[in-house]
Amino acid sequence: MTDENLSSHLAELDLSPSEEIAANANGTEALYAEADADYEAFWARQARERLTWSTDFGTTLDWSEAPFAKWFVGGELNVAYNCVDRHVEAGNGDRVAIHFEGEGGDSRTITYAQLQDDVCRTANALTELGVTKGDRVAVYLPMIPEAIATLLACARLGAPHSVIFGGFSAEALRTRIDDAEAKVVVTADGQWRRGKAAPLKPAVDAALDGGSTSVEKVLVVRRTESEIAWTEGRDIWWHDLVDGQSTEHTPEPMESEHPLFILYTSGTTGKPKGIFHTTAGYLAQAAYTNSVVHDVHPESDVYWCTADIGWVTGHSYIVYGPLANGATQVLYEGTPDTPHQGRWWEIIEKYKVSILYTAPTAIRTFMKWGDDIPAKFDLSSIRVLGSVGEPINPEAWLWYRKNIGGEKAPIVDTWWQTETGGIMISPLPGVTTLEPGSAQRPIPGISAEILDDDGKPFTEADKVGYLVLTKPWPGMLRGIWGDPERYKETYWSRFGEKYYFAGDGAKYDQKGNIWLLGRVDDVMNVSGHRLSTAEIESALVSHPAVAEAAVVGASDETTGQAVVAFAILRSEYVERADEEGEGADLVKELRDHVAKEIGPIAKPRSIMIVAELPKTRSGKIMRRLLKDVAENREVGDVTTLADSSVMNLISQGMKAPSD
Repeated sequence: MTDENLSSHLAELDLSPSEEIAANANGTEALYAEADADYEAFWARQARERLTWSTDFGTTLDWSEAPFAKWFVGGELNVAYNCVDRHVEAGNGDRVAIHFEGEGGDSRTITYAQLQDDVCRTANALTELGVTKGDRVAVYLPMIPEAIATLLACARLGAPHSVIFGGFSAEALRTRIDDAEAKVVVTADGQWRRGKAAPLKPAVDAALDGGSTSVEKVLVVRRTESEIAWTEGRDIWWHDLVDGQSTEHTPEPMESEHPLFILYTSGTTGKPKGIFHTTAGYLAQAAYTNSVVHDVHPESDVYWCTADIGWVTGHSYIVYGPLANGATQVLYEGTPDTPHQGRWWEIIEKYKVSILYTAPTAIRTFMKWGDDIPAKFDLSSIRVLGSVGEPINPEAWLWYRKNIGGEKAPIVDTWWQTETGGIMISPLPGVTTLEPGSAQRPIPGISAEILDDDGKPFTEADKVGYLVLTKPWPGMLRGIWGDPERYKETYWSRFGEKYYFAGDGAKYDQKGNIWLLGRVDDVMNVSGHRLSTAEIESALVSHPAVAEAAVVGASDETTGQAVVAFAILRSEYVERADEEGEGADLVKELRDHVAKEIGPIAKPRSIMIVAELPKTRSGKIMRRLLKDVAENREVGDVTTLADSSVMNLISQGMKAPSD
């Protein structure tokens, strides 16, 4: 679709809330006014109405030792009780909590009553292993129900969990286990990926054999029946320990600020940051945002978040938010193309999924595969679509709405971070007139601004600045595990303690909508002009030849930084690019297209046509690896990639045509 056609199509669309969606919305219109009138009272009501407290709180927010917040001070609750037990007590024990779909087609349906039994058994097993309140538990599991049971069991005991993504290397695993001083590791023999058993436990063995650690026991789920090494006295099979435990377990109330989990995220110094979240504030925001942004109605919806449990999206919008709301959801183990490229749509048809929350990278992959694949399946159950992880370009937004949402489902394009704990900026279905590609405005209860280089707020359209949050929020991180000074330096030093600096660039449009432009380190400075990689990527994808693109800034002696792009072509253009002379012509056409869309200053120095981009198994493009290639450096750690061979192909072909 050309840019002219895209603009014309956008102008013709009616993206105001439909009467059907508006009537079904959770009364969110009035929330903006309520939050603006009394910010703390708004959050106090959300916390009291959405959660069940053992002891009510006395103080909503204590900000006296900024930037270290305390929310709902004096209150006590148990997260697992709120996510499971209270729904059973309310008579909803027969409601499905999880529709589990294995990659190979095996499936399990788990009701809230059954989930309660699983969580209690797991909590009793962890207790037998010596886990008590305050102990840390490392979790290195695939997308299986045992992972959810483990997290909730930890929450039940007050033992903070540290989930480590199943694609991380043994060394990455070791550093995270050591930093958290985990007492127990819960893992599996392996996981199913594209029809093959991929090992997990060997990485745990290598991590623990690499030196003295705090780990006393390793609890192992049998998933793939793979042959694995075994350390007697340390390793224990899940089925031997957990399955025989009692289903009776009394949850202990936790203080509102008791740590709930640690989640490690990349740091600019190379050392991972252990972001930690606490009990009540995090749960309140996860439940609230899942309800008002995704518009989840537990009695009627089937919800599916496609994220991996190893990322914060999996924490907030697979485990804690939906289960606190008593929702029914899908949990899928495998990849979107196993055993065929219509696997996701097959699952939606099977379970009549009504709310789908996924990443722009996945959407653009489906675009590349073709419209005919989702067209084979009945997706009429879909009523709300969500996007998470990075800015979504307008063309992908329109494809998503047309081919998956049947031209009617609103799309909630959400912005948030590991650090924020929950959604911060997003349209609200049934309330917001949509703007494709924009996260639009802060949700009720959240305050955000865009600052210039001098730290001053502005409202001019199309001026690129720094996105900041101006008030504390319940789900915010409480620090970096074991390093409070790094927390202050990382998040509160750029503009002072008045502003949490999110690390992202942003701009307003003429309507006052916020457009996220990616990480500030993805905002390039080319000859004194600040350019967003996200904007250039969007311009490339607006060309009919391009299915997906990634842009990085590479050092340049003349301009400071230069734009280097990597593009995947749509299938009908691949043959053209392979013809002699045509590849160079197409690259020139793409470079000129970017110059036309954004301006000559944004014209890429080079564009490389590639078959694939380096992505993690959760679908995130690893731009730092592309930057290594663009700057002719040795490619860094590729252990988190879904396919590490992609980087070899890209590196070998870097002498791509450019002018």
